Order: sequence, then C-alpha cells, then structure tokens
Amino acid sequence: MTSEKTLRAVLVGTGSVANSHAEAVAAYPHAELVAVADLSLAKAREFADRYGIVRAYADLDEMLAVEHPDVVLICTPPAPHREQALAAFAAGAHVIVEKPPAPSLDELDDMRAAAEAAGRQLAVVFQQRTGTAAAHVRGLLQGGALGRPLVAVCQTLWFRGPEYFAVPWRGRWETEGGGTTLGHGIHQIDLLAHLLGDWSSVQGRLWRLDRETETEDVSTATIVFEAGVVAQLITSAVSPRETSSIRIDTQKATITVDHVYGHGHENWRITPAPGFEDESAAWEFPDVEERSAHAPLLRDVFDALRDGAPLPPTADAPARSLEIVAGIYASAAADGAVVTPELLGAHPTHRAGFASPVTDLRR
Repeated sequence: MTSEKTLRAVLVGTGSVANSHAEAVAAYPHAELVAVADLSLAKAREFADRYGIVRAYADLDEMLAVEHPDVVLICTPPAPHREQALAAFAAGAHVIVEKPPAPSLDELDDMRAAAEAAGRQLAVVFQQRTGTAAAHVRGLLQGGALGRPLVAVCQTLWFRGPEYFAVPWRGRWETEGGGTTLGHGIHQIDLLAHLLGDWSSVQGRLWRLDRETETEDVSTATIVFEAGVVAQLITSAVSPRETSSIRIDTQKATITVDHVYGHGHENWRITPAPGFEDESAAWEFPDVEERSAHAPLLRDVFDALRDGAPLPPTADAPARSLEIVAGIYASAAADGAVVTPELLGAHPTHRAGFASPVTDLRR
C-alpha cells in the first residue's frame, strides 16, 4: 500500500540541471521542495523565487540543520558530491545525486557505505534509463524474445565549444574528475549497461583533438559484457552534428536508438533479421508512451522512498557505469591494456581518481 507521506526535499546547487529537478518535484504530488542552497546566496534566492521555494541558504550544513529534509537533491559539480552526500546521510536524509555520482570509485564507495550505515538510499540520476521504450527493449532482451545479443555500438557525439570549457572547473582532472567520457558519454554507457547488464572487460584510449583542456575531448573503447556482447564506444565533445545513439545486434533483430538528450518511441527502432519478420509484431512498443526525463526517474525513486521499497531499476546499480568509465581511464593509463572488474577492484591508482595520459593530436 502506498504511503501518504509527503517528502520534504531540499536542493543544493542551482546550475542548469537543478531546473529539471525542481520541475520534477513540482510534478510529483507527494513531495515538496522546501529549501535550496548555493555557494552564492543571491543565486539561491533567485532560484527560490523562480520556483516558489520558501527558504534559500548559502550553506548546506545550515540548511540540513534547520530543514531536517527527507531527501537531498545534489546538483553540484562532481568534486563535492561525497562531502555533501555524507552530510545528508548524517542528517538522516536520502540522497539523489546527479551524474557522475563522484569523481572516483573510492568516494562513491564512501557514499554507498554511509547510506547503508544510515539506513538511507543513494540514487544516481541517469535519466536515459527511463521511458517506456527503454523499459520495453530491456524486457525483450532480458526475456530472450530477440535471441542472444551479440554486438553493440554506443556513440555520444556532442559539441562543446571553447566557451564551455572556459568555466574554471571544467576540463581539469582535479575539479571535473574526467573529460567527455565521464561528463557526457557516461549517459549512453549507462543506458547500454542498463540494457545489457554487467561488464567483464574494457579497453580504452583518450584523445585530445581540439580543445584546450587537461582531460580528453574524445575517447574510444571496447567493452565486453558478461553476456558475451562486444560493444564499441566513441565519445566526443567536438562533433558539430550531435547524436546519442546505441545499436544492439541480436540473433533475431537490430535495436537502435538515435537521439541527443532524450528519447521517446520515435527514436527507437527494432528491425527483424531475415526469417524473423513474423515475430516482429510481438516486439511493438506499447501504446502508452513516456519519454525519458528527470520527472519519471524522480517519481519512481520517490515512490520507493515513501514505501520503504528497494530503488527501481531506473536508479539502482549506482556504480556500474562509473566502473566502466573508470576502466576506460585505467586502460588508457596502461596503453590500452585489458581492464577487468577484478583488476579495477584493487587498482592502485584509478579507484582514487581518473587522471590518465591523453594522446594530444592538436595541430
């Protein structure tokens, strides 16, 4: 039975993604955004006025002490995520944190341990998992309706100009944690892993082709999943015609999704292999559509929190895609060597941070 509890939510960080969180809370009938914090009190007040939030703070600890929230929404850059999440758990709140959840696997481990010790939940925002199309395709793959998945291609080809990297914390290992692989490609990597499951090995390389950054502006990688699927990845911040795409070839069909920052049914296609055309009617997408977005993710997480239930599949496995990204960086640091989950689990450097050699091909 669904609880009648109304969740008291607070938000920290008022950058662009915070707007999606505020709109998602407003769309949920059993949650209220009661306060917002930002290092700039003026920005916090401006954000509060925009969304009708009662109180604004310049300090997270003060907000936690005064408001006693049920949920803290973390919308800051990655570097402070661990500190902010631990403070929220110590205050008795659940945490919903924007991707990437942390700038290192060690810090994410600390966050997960703190959540468990406090009896609270840690949910990471990977909104590309959401939507009725992704759920439908995942069900077909897990149920074996399309046969065994064999090979995949995952592309995140985005464009971020020099002005994007002019923001002081961007493009630096110390403050952003990684380059376009961590900041951009992780969305599609997460969706790919949501569809295909756990990984067994990764090989990767990092490239600097055009931007003035410490980190990579392009990466390439090969992932092998436990199910035996081989996937080729490319992530770019220098591609003018932007696309986010995944292709999965199975024994019976090809699945594709092509979009940029969000998808609906029109972005997905299932093409039968020769001889399986008669089965394709059973693969059709449901009549009722929900697009991928923050709102369905926060709705499903809020429902679980109110009922004391486990996190939904759209918000579970918080470490899987970050581990794949860490494996790409660790492989690049070892000149493209194969990295497995076992090697990564005891890695001497890349559990603590992702700084890696980047091949500079700028002219």
